[in-house]
Amino acid sequence: MTQPQDSALSRYASSHQEIRELLRSQLQILLEQENFQGVKVLLTPVQPPDIADAIEELPEPLQLIAFRLLSKEEAIKVYEHLEPNSQRSLLKQFKHQDVLDIVDRMSPDDRVKLLAELPAKVVHRLLQQLSPQEREATSLLLGYQPETAGRIMTPEYVSLRENLTIAQTLERLRSSASTTETIYYLYIIDASRHLTGIASLRDLLTAQPEQKIDEIMTRNVVYVETDTDREEVARIIQHYDFVAVPVVDREHRLVGIVTIDDVMDVLEQEATEDIYTLGGVESKGDNYFQTNLLTVARKRVVWLLVLLIANTATSAVIQNQEDILEQVVILAAFIPLLIDAGGNIGAQSSTVVIRGLNTDEVNMDNAIQIIGKEAITGILLGTILAVAVTAWAYFLQGNLGVAVSVGISLLAISILASVSGSALPFLFRRLNLDPALMSAPFITSVVDVLGVFIYLSVARRILQL
Repeated sequence: MTQPQDSALSRYASSHQEIRELLRSQLQILLEQENFQGVKVLLTPVQPPDIADAIEELPEPLQLIAFRLLSKEEAIKVYEHLEPNSQRSLLKQFKHQDVLDIVDRMSPDDRVKLLAELPAKVVHRLLQQLSPQEREATSLLLGYQPETAGRIMTPEYVSLRENLTIAQTLERLRSSASTTETIYYLYIIDASRHLTGIASLRDLLTAQPEQKIDEIMTRNVVYVETDTDREEVARIIQHYDFVAVPVVDREHRLVGIVTIDDVMDVLEQEATEDIYTLGGVESKGDNYFQTNLLTVARKRVVWLLVLLIANTATSAVIQNQEDILEQVVILAAFIPLLIDAGGNIGAQSSTVVIRGLNTDEVNMDNAIQIIGKEAITGILLGTILAVAVTAWAYFLQGNLGVAVSVGISLLAISILASVSGSALPFLFRRLNLDPALMSAPFITSVVDVLGVFIYLSVARRILQL
């Protein structure tokens, strides 16, 4: 059943990519020919996200021309879907009034994302020239800490009083639907704006016109607070299959909502940061491929220097044990095999544990159980690999002592790698550090040092040197 579905999705993705590329190429040709009417006709049936993709892939001189050919309403929607770097690039080319028109009419949460990327002086100047209502909404969001619910929420939502009838509520919806982020959820508040309940659009449509909101609303509301971490907000929306979740302040007053589209952006950003961290690349939420070369080098060199220093310990261990290597030179031939196997096993263990911690599949309460399971896995893997490597080493060299040394060392290194790879992320979580810092390169370096020491120590005993 899954294969036809996967095939259909693959065909759709391929077709969508081809359409995007065709749109971009046609748009570029028309712009270069200065056929502006043709551009308008081409873009009329296209969705704003697809127009944004096409504009981003154009040469920079053509991006502004294409953007200016859009109607004002469509231009705002397209601008909100552009990547931050493209937004900043276009902003520099706009006239002052054009900038104000775009920024003032953006949704508050998208506006805050843009302003967070701009210099403080530019932000201050723009805020002063926004309409009072938009300035207040933007300042409210900017006042919250980055990566919290308060920063990513929108104040555009539908709030109602409990004493309204269904008929009155529907009338309110008709008048406010165009200015709110979503109308699928209706938030019920009291005179002090405290959140008291929630009703869905379905609840309204199935109720009688004379009924009151408090008769159909749900009083047990799932909500987040303004300082709730954005990853936790994403998990809550995913867990409950919400389209949006309400945000309250410390006094339990409703101040905004976080919608599913914002959560999708959060999940993508957090996943990207975790993958970069696992690879030993400093991220901090920046787009790696749109960053200048010096910054790219700085992001990568920090971890590389740490790992380089760690790997010098391996050289120190080998130098300290050089007498045994001088006597049995063939031992050196198996060092890369052992440390690579150990590093790979450790990286596998750390990867599954880090991912489990990030998705809340595992936690500190079952840390011992997880580490124990990985230790047993290490024993099984080590035993299988040790038998195979012992036979292979004996076949290649005909030296039983060396072959047994390699096999026993591989078993010990496999157990060490599994335990350290699974335990260190839990240790970092306990220290309130990002478990992803226990990345594959770091685990590999640790196992390299200890693995070489174990191997040469085992060989010394077995070969009685």
